[in-house]
Amino acid sequence: MGFFAVTVRSPRSLCPLRYNGLSLPARHFLCYPSQMATLPPSILSAPKAELHLHLEGSVQPATASALARRHGVVVTEDEIRRFYAYKDFLGFLEAFKWVTSYLRDPEDYALITRDLAEHLLTQNVVYAEITLSIGIMILRKQSVEANFAAINAAAEPFAGRGLRLNWIFDAVRQFGPEAAMAVVDSVVLCNHKSIVAFGIGGDELRMDTKEFRPAYDKAARLGLHRLIHAGEVGGPDKIREAIELLKVERIGHGIAAIRDPALMDLLAERQIPLELCPSSNIRTGALALQLSRKHASINDHPLPQLLRHGIPIVLSTDDPAMFHTTLQREYANAHEMGLTEPELAQVVQSSFAHAFARHDQAISTG
Repeated sequence: MGFFAVTVRSPRSLCPLRYNGLSLPARHFLCYPSQMATLPPSILSAPKAELHLHLEGSVQPATASALARRHGVVVTEDEIRRFYAYKDFLGFLEAFKWVTSYLRDPEDYALITRDLAEHLLTQNVVYAEITLSIGIMILRKQSVEANFAAINAAAEPFAGRGLRLNWIFDAVRQFGPEAAMAVVDSVVLCNHKSIVAFGIGGDELRMDTKEFRPAYDKAARLGLHRLIHAGEVGGPDKIREAIELLKVERIGHGIAAIRDPALMDLLAERQIPLELCPSSNIRTGALALQLSRKHASINDHPLPQLLRHGIPIVLSTDDPAMFHTTLQREYANAHEMGLTEPELAQVVQSSFAHAFARHDQAISTG
């Protein structure tokens, strides 16, 4: 995958780790201090990478309310919190569509980029790959080039504060294969080395996977890494199709793999990482769906079984504002599931090892 290497010294309780491959104030983000207290100090303080994170899903209620006011609409924070309370995956998609309706010009995107970067610093994140919903920008006839220029300009000053950001251009599955190809084409128009990957999100039960092969083939020719949301609400077959037909290098979510031992073996053998987002899987109902239950709790999550099967796991927040979570909280969730301190350290390391970072990027872990 062409990763750089950076050595990070872990606290004395752990051996040195080798990481291969690689504006709202923080008080507006939920930190859950009581839960953080359960994390081993070595994990709480460790520099981290986050690889499955949607920019548009990071918009906190206060920011969403301010964006709406900018465009002549009065929406209270309480009303927005109600939009952020949903019971299933389709309800989440509707909320996502609603909040992105107030992202209308480059200044809006610059604002939420700065807010997210400030928040990532509070989580000890030194590197992140942030997914941008380019498919939605194109649908709304916005200038992808202008929006991306504003996003990238807003992010650049944070490099001096120890946070490196790269970007994943994301298509929406239900928009179809031609729309996906338009997202790939926009990478050429934006022409920036910080765009490292192409992916597809949205409703994975819509459109056959094979329909997107031309878009993925072109992304590969452009030198982009490839990933996809699969096995979140779809079955194990969606994961297998993504691997075999689209040649993806990482799987977003992938929790359906727990239902297919042969697929688990394949993921472990090929060392294809799963980007796991436990709070997201609970709040969208995706985990309950995979387990054929009415409800599921954090302790039902298959993360420990997948990790102990030898599958690389990277831990992320997905849409942190919309799922009321933080990266530190997701590590606390993993600890609650039974992961030991060395296993948590392994997950921290894996997020660097499976990043799509460039050779010329240096990450400060000081």
